[in-house]
Amino acid sequence: MLIGWTWFAGLACLLRMLFPVAPANGLASALVMFVPHALVIASPFFGYWTANALFPRGVDFAQPQIRLAALGKWHRLDALAARDHPAFGPVGVMASLLLGMLLNVPVRTVEFMAAVPTMTGAAPLWGQMIYFALSADLIVMNFLYVLCFFMALRGNPFFPRLLLLTWGIDVASQLAIASYVSGAPGLPAAVGHAIQPLLDSNIKKVFISIIIWMPYLILSERVNVTYRWRRPA
Repeated sequence: MLIGWTWFAGLACLLRMLFPVAPANGLASALVMFVPHALVIASPFFGYWTANALFPRGVDFAQPQIRLAALGKWHRLDALAARDHPAFGPVGVMASLLLGMLLNVPVRTVEFMAAVPTMTGAAPLWGQMIYFALSADLIVMNFLYVLCFFMALRGNPFFPRLLLLTWGIDVASQLAIASYVSGAPGLPAAVGHAIQPLLDSNIKKVFISIIIWMPYLILSERVNVTYRWRRPA
């Protein structure tokens, strides 16, 4: 999948860089265009490498001492009993959540490329501000969603918490970008109105994910067996 992503994102970024808003007038100006695109391509790899370093395959990690998901009545399991339970593992409905997290990466990348033109250092300041803010948001969120995917795939008990944190960062990021972009000097009103639907779409997708998946993450037997080592009492 990462190889396929490299071909898809690399070709798309190359095509974008061939047609910037304003031609680069020097090395620094060209780097303004090149570096964000390179980081967009690399962001899923950063998530994968971080997961390999922090959450190696085949390792059982200790459960957190403070349990946040307190709803329901549960019977505690040890690591071996949890692995032997028929509900253990990120399969079934849980696999749909994992697939959704991965799909966030190409979907948001395509939305970014469709909504935000390529900028160089020769572009207007307001254009560079929008370009940097939205590309930074895309890079960070691609990294976090891929990291969540590998945490879930490897049964890390902190996966539900990181996913909740990622959702919160996603919403806060959209609000911060809206405030930041609105203060860009000389920002044309038409451009501000064009960016707003992208931010609104990202926030709506996060809240839809929360509404759909939060009850499942708290009450699902599979989630509790796999990530919290407990079964219904």
